[in-house]
Amino acid sequence: MNTAELVRLLRGRRWVALTGAGISTDSGIPDYRGAGARPTSPIQYDDFLRSADVRRRYWARSLLGFRSFGRARPNAGHRALAALSDHGLTTVITQNVDGLHGAGGSPSVLELHGRIDRVICLGCAAPSSRTALQARLEAANPGLPGELAAGKAEMDDGRLRPDGDAVVESWGDFVVVPCTVCGGVLKPDVVFFGESVPAPRVADAYAAVDAAEALLVAGSSLTVMSGLRFVRHAARTGKPVAIVNRGATRGDELAVVRLDAGCSDVLTELMSAL
Repeated sequence: MNTAELVRLLRGRRWVALTGAGISTDSGIPDYRGAGARPTSPIQYDDFLRSADVRRRYWARSLLGFRSFGRARPNAGHRALAALSDHGLTTVITQNVDGLHGAGGSPSVLELHGRIDRVICLGCAAPSSRTALQARLEAANPGLPGELAAGKAEMDDGRLRPDGDAVVESWGDFVVVPCTVCGGVLKPDVVFFGESVPAPRVADAYAAVDAAEALLVAGSSLTVMSGLRFVRHAARTGKPVAIVNRGATRGDELAVVRLDAGCSDVLTELMSAL
């Protein structure tokens, strides 16, 4: 692995990092598309709104996933990015919902897809804690069947997903609890598949890219447009793009520096060099 080109690109410049699930794999959180990723069928936003049965399935899966997901801790990659805020890094734009950039010390984090540890009511918009909801769900489902009664899944369990979801088969009798304020439908405060990132959040991300002189992508395949659009925007406006990811990405042709490597190793080397 040779990070010299990356160091030359970023040294003396103001730059923005765009991160994806690949930066959190060393914290034990699985990737959607990386090596070893397992096929999954994530909940779609419209289905969640339309069907009580889909919501039951989601919260049953989330009950298992959150028990383990909540134990994840920042890794060397997160800590390196936090340190790099003193060396030109102005903003971390992340597609992740795990909150690990903030926990790792990054002072300026824009969470495109929200946070899994927060919950929002679709009726009255009241925010609440996912940890508090976990306790309510467990109290409402004292006789959890089979896999749900096992207590937790280990972080390397193939049932876990990068969004705190988990594959669960026994969910048909699961009891979903309502908002404590208005009795409305609760939703994790994250952007589901098929849901749009809030426009003000997108505008803030574009503004961060515009104010920077370079963009570094770390741990994202750029498969979805929510991240790829910022790479295309940077390239279109003449800002150099660097990509660090295991495997190909949709933005590779736009990158002036491309490293097929793990985020923790590269970012730690970059921190030492800068």
